Parts: sequence; C-alpha cells; structure tokens
Amino acid sequence: MTNELEVGAVAHRQLVVDVRRTVDFLGEALRLYATPELVRDVEQTCLDFLLGHVAPGENSVGTAIALTHGGATLLGQAVRIEARVNALDGRSVGFDFTVHEGDKEVARGTHSRFVVNVERLRAKVQASLPQT
Repeated sequence: MTNELEVGAVAHRQLVVDVRRTVDFLGEALRLYATPELVRDVEQTCLDFLLGHVAPGENSVGTAIALTHGGATLLGQAVRIEARVNALDGRSVGFDFTVHEGDKEVARGTHSRFVVNVERLRAKVQASLPQT
C-alpha cells in the first residue's frame, strides 16, 4: 500500500439505479434499489478507490460492512456514494459512507477492507483446497 493514502481521503461514485440493482416486490412500476446491490456498489466504490493506492500485485478484500438503508430509491434514479477513509491500521482500511439520491440520504454505514498481496492470497487459498 502506498504512503499517500490518509485518513480523510474521499472516494465518490455516481450511478443510475438500473433494473439489475432493483427488487420488484411492489410491482414493476415501483422497482426499488435493493440493499444487497447497494452494498455491492459501496464495496466496489471503496475497492476502486483503494486500487489507486496499492502497489502492483496488491488488491483488497472486504472484511466488514454495517449499514442502515432507510430510504427508497426508484429504478432510474441517480445516486451518489461518498466513502471517506476513517481509519488506517497496517493493511486495514476503514471507511464511513453515505448514499444520497439528490439531497435525500438513503443509506449510511461503515465498511472495512484489507489490502492483500494477490499471489500470496492465491497460494493460501489454493493450499486450502481439498487434495484429490
């Protein structure tokens, strides 16, 4: 991980809620941004941000997420994700995040990621596979 990453650094992402990000339990006319998809979008925002701060051969894995998803966002609406680094501890990076639709906050929470050496992790996972 590079030394330029610091507490307070901010990642932003804007997206339009498409069909694959929605659930339809209220009917087709009222498709809503699904919480699991919101989680994926927050994680991807933090991952993409960290990829700009890791050394070649490194990546990051999510280790925790906690959120409150208190607002309904309809299919086709634009949302803005903001994730701010709140902690750096060795290879662990913590984020506070908010998700807004216009001026309305629809979600907030925390997310943690751990920076890994890809080859080292690949070898560890490979070694954990059952031997055939």
